[in-house]
Amino acid sequence: MRTNRRFRGTDQPRGRVPVSVRAPAASIALDEKNGFRDRLEIDPDICWQAIYSRDRRFDGRIFAGVLTTGVYCRPICPVPLRKPANVRWYPSAASAEAAGFRPCRRCRPHTSPATPAWLGTSAVVSRALKLISEGALDLGDVEELAGRVGLGSRHLRRLFLQHVGASPVRIASTRRVHFARNLLDETDLAITRIASCSGFKSVRQFNHAMLTTFETSPSRLRALRSGTKVKAGQGGITLSLPYRPPFDWQTLVRFLKPRATPGAEIIDDKSYRRTIEIGGQTGEIHVRPHPHEPHLRVQVTLPSYEHLMQVVERVRRIFDLGADPLQITNHLARDSRLGEMLRARPGLRVPGVWDVFELAVRAVLGQQLTFVDSKAIIARLVRTFGRPIKSSTPKLTHLFPRPEVLAAANLSSIGIAPARAETLLALARATCRGELNPAVCKSLDDIITRLCAIDGMGRRRANYIAMRAFGEPDAFPSGEPGLRRVLASGRTPLSEAEFLDLAENWRPWRAYAANYLWAAATDR
Repeated sequence: MRTNRRFRGTDQPRGRVPVSVRAPAASIALDEKNGFRDRLEIDPDICWQAIYSRDRRFDGRIFAGVLTTGVYCRPICPVPLRKPANVRWYPSAASAEAAGFRPCRRCRPHTSPATPAWLGTSAVVSRALKLISEGALDLGDVEELAGRVGLGSRHLRRLFLQHVGASPVRIASTRRVHFARNLLDETDLAITRIASCSGFKSVRQFNHAMLTTFETSPSRLRALRSGTKVKAGQGGITLSLPYRPPFDWQTLVRFLKPRATPGAEIIDDKSYRRTIEIGGQTGEIHVRPHPHEPHLRVQVTLPSYEHLMQVVERVRRIFDLGADPLQITNHLARDSRLGEMLRARPGLRVPGVWDVFELAVRAVLGQQLTFVDSKAIIARLVRTFGRPIKSSTPKLTHLFPRPEVLAAANLSSIGIAPARAETLLALARATCRGELNPAVCKSLDDIITRLCAIDGMGRRRANYIAMRAFGEPDAFPSGEPGLRRVLASGRTPLSEAEFLDLAENWRPWRAYAANYLWAAATDR
C-alpha cells in the first residue's frame, strides 16, 4: 500500500494543539490509582492496551494514524500495529483526517460510534458540535455557528482545536463524508442522490471530498462493497446506526410505550414506528435493535431522500445514541445511593423525541417522568388537528398537529381545560415565532428561561422538555415528587431544595440520574 503523500511530517502534524480526552471507566480508575485526574492527555500506553485487547470501550474514542501507510484505524482493527514509532494517536476521526490520514478499509472508521459530543470538551464546544450534527455548516458558515453559541469565530476555532483536535469545518466535512460512505455501502441510492442526501452542494464537491478522504472515487468505493444492499423503493431504505454498548433498549421502550402519541407512534418491546414530516415531505420510520451487533436498524420511508441525514440525526436523538454510558456511569457511581440503580440497568439512555413542539404539547397536557397523561385527549387532538396520511402501518394515520394549526385552534372543542388551552396556544405561537428553535437557544438556562416565559409552563415542565426534546444532559426536573421519593428510603420525600442540593454531585449528567431514579420508581 503506498504511503499517503498528504501526511504532514513524521512527528506531531503542524499546527495541531495537544488535545485532551476523557478516558473510559477502566482507564480513569487506572489513572486515579496513580493520582492523576480523570481528564488527561491521550496516553499512548493506554491506547496500546486498547489495541492489544481490541477493547470496544475505546471504539470511536481514539484512532491510530500509521505513518508508513497513511491510514488511520479503530482500536478494534484486525490488522495489527507493530511499530510504536510509526503510530500517532487522535481523539476523533476528523482530527486524524485533518492530519492527512485516510480511513482504513479493514476496520472502516466511518462505521464506528460517533465521538460523544461532550467528550472532553467545554460546554460551548459541546453545543457547537450538536449544531454541526444538525447541519449548521451545511448551509451556513463558521461565523454564523460561532454567533449561535455566543462567541467569535476565531475563538471557536481555537476551542475546537484544543478540545476536539480539528476545526468546525473539518468536523462537518468528516460527518458528511462518512455518512455518504455508509450510504454507498448500505444502499443502492444513485451517487448523485447520495451527494444531495449527505449535505454536499454539488456532485463535483462530493467527488472531490470522497477522493480526498478515501483516495478513490465514489463509484469505485461502491464497486468494492460487499453484502446485501437495500434498494430505495416503496419499502424505503434501511441504515445501521452504531452506538456504544451497553444499551438498555427494554427500559427505554418501557418509558416510551405508555407515552406514545396515538395515531403518530406505535411502540412495542421489539420496535419503534412513527409518522414523520421533514422538508415538506411525509413518511415513516421503523427502528429496531440488531440482535447481535451494537447498532440499531432504521428503515426510512419517504418520497425522496434529500433530508435523510436530518432524519438520521433525529433518530439518534430519540434513542440517545451519542451517549457514552461508561463515562456517565463512572461519574454517577461516585454517589453510592445510585450504585444499585446503575448496576441494575447498564446503558440506560435519556429518551428523546422526534419533535420539540410535540413533546412540549404532551408535557403541558400532563406528561412527566412519573406521570402519564390520558391518551384519550391526545388522540382527539391528533385526529382533530393532525394531518391524515397514508401509511403502510394501519395504526399510523396522522402527523402530529403543526404549531401554526394549534395556534389558531379552538382547543376547548376537544375537552382541553381553558388554562391548559391558553398555555398550548401560547406555546404554539412562541414556536411559530422561532423562540423555541434549538438553533437559537444558547444554553440550558436560556432554554429554561424561554420556556418559563410561557404562561403556565413552570420549571418542572421546562426541565423535562429541555431534557428530552433539547437533549440537555444536565436538565433536571427536580419538582417531580416521584423522583424525590426514591431516595427517601420510606421516609418523608426530600424537599425540592434538598433534592437539588443532592443532585449537584451528579452534574453534568443530572438528566441521566433522573432517568435512573424514574426506572427505580417504576419497580416499586
